[in-house]
Amino acid sequence: MHSRSSTVWMACALMLGLASTAQAAATREKASQASEAAQGVQMVPSGKGYGVPAAQGYQLQGNNVPDANGIDYHGGPVMKAKGGQKIYILWYGDWDNQSPTGKGIIRDMINNITGTPYYNINTTYYQDNVPTKNVKNIVKLRGEAYDVAKSAGSALSDTAIRTLISNAITSGKFPADKNGIYFLLTTKDVNATSGFCTAYCGWHTHTSVLSTDIKYSFVGDAARCINSCAAQNTSPNDNPGVDGMASVIMHEMEEAATDPDLNAWWQTATGMENADKCAWTFGTTQTAPNGSDYNVQWGPRKFLIQQNWVNANGGKCSMQYP
Repeated sequence: MHSRSSTVWMACALMLGLASTAQAAATREKASQASEAAQGVQMVPSGKGYGVPAAQGYQLQGNNVPDANGIDYHGGPVMKAKGGQKIYILWYGDWDNQSPTGKGIIRDMINNITGTPYYNINTTYYQDNVPTKNVKNIVKLRGEAYDVAKSAGSALSDTAIRTLISNAITSGKFPADKNGIYFLLTTKDVNATSGFCTAYCGWHTHTSVLSTDIKYSFVGDAARCINSCAAQNTSPNDNPGVDGMASVIMHEMEEAATDPDLNAWWQTATGMENADKCAWTFGTTQTAPNGSDYNVQWGPRKFLIQQNWVNANGGKCSMQYP
C-alpha cells in the first residue's frame, strides 16, 4: 500500500506467527496508533501501512464524519477510469536467474484478476461521495521493462525507487499514464533501505512525471526474508518468495486504486488504508497438492492472497463482494 511516500503490509503479523522483526514492528505501530487515537490526534496514512499524526494545521476534506463501514472518505480521488487500472512492471534485477518462474506467476495473476469477486471489493470505493464514481473491476497489464544490471545498485532508497520509475517513463519505456500503477519488482538480492523486511514488505505512493500524476509501488521478492514477508514457507506455485509477493502486490494495487494520492480512503482513527485493515488475514483456505495453503484460483494458478476491506454493509475483511 509510500515516500510519503508509500503504503504497506504490516498489520496482523502476530496472528500468523510471522518473524519476530515483523511482529515487533506491527506491535510498536499498533501501540502508537492506539496512543495517538486515545489522545484525539488526527491520523493520516504514513506510507508504511500504519497511521502517523497529521502535520500541524492539517484539515480533513470531504466527508469528515466517520463512515458506517469502518473506513472514512477524506475528499481525494480514486482511480475510477472506465478502462480500469493499467499495470506497468519494471523488473529490477536478474529475474531469469534469481527466480526463473517468478515473472510468469505475477503475469498470470494480473492477467486473471479482472472481473473476480475479490477485485470487485474495490468497486465499493468512490469519490466525491458519489457511488457511481467508483473504482472499476478491471485490471490490464499494459507494459513491462527490464533493468537486469540493477542500474541503481542493490540497496535502493525511496528516492532511488522514485527515480527509477520516473526514468522509465521519461525514457519512453512506459507512457505517462494517469490511470496506470507502476510497480518496481526487485529480485531477492536487492534491498530497499527505508525498511524492507523490517518495517514493510511493499509500499505505494505517487509523484509527478511529465506533468502527470504517477502512482507507483515497490515490492521486493519475499525470498529475501521469507518469514517476514510471506505467510508460509511453501507455496501453491512452488515459489514461496514470489507467491508471497503476489499477496503484497494485490495489497498495494487495491490501495493505489482506492487511495492513489493518499488523501481519499483511510480509517481516520488509525490512518490505515483498506488493505492495511486486513493485512495478513486470508479467510478460508484450502490445501494445494503440494501441501501449501491457497484461497483463490485465478486462471491456471492458485494463490494465497490477503483479504481486503469491503466498504459496504457495515464493513468487513473479505475475499469477495458482494
